[in-house]
Amino acid sequence: MKFLDNFQEQIYALFRIVIGFLFLWHGTQKFFNFPLEFPWPLNPMLYAAGAIELVAGILIMVGFFTRPAAFIASGTMAAAYWMAHGLKDIFPITNGGELAIMFCFSFLLIASRGAGIWGIDKA
Repeated sequence: MKFLDNFQEQIYALFRIVIGFLFLWHGTQKFFNFPLEFPWPLNPMLYAAGAIELVAGILIMVGFFTRPAAFIASGTMAAAYWMAHGLKDIFPITNGGELAIMFCFSFLLIASRGAGIWGIDKA
């Protein structure tokens, strides 16, 4: 698979864009009930989470203030995991927390690498 070595930066940029795109819809769901109705009433913590999901998702997707946005998003997903999933069971597959963990570590990677190519940030 050495041929992929020539496309590392493009693949990373696609990864960043897709992860940001997927994340922003969690915020739109909370605030606008789109594309799916949010099933719980919003409290201050969920308003904060929705704002982070929406704003950080957009910033990460376009590659602007990428590192701080991704770092905040990573922390948000770590907190979400432990508050909503981690205390139910030790295994993420049984406690429903796989998505939160995947977002958490995806954002940690993005925070460490920055926007890369195809982003507004250049470092």
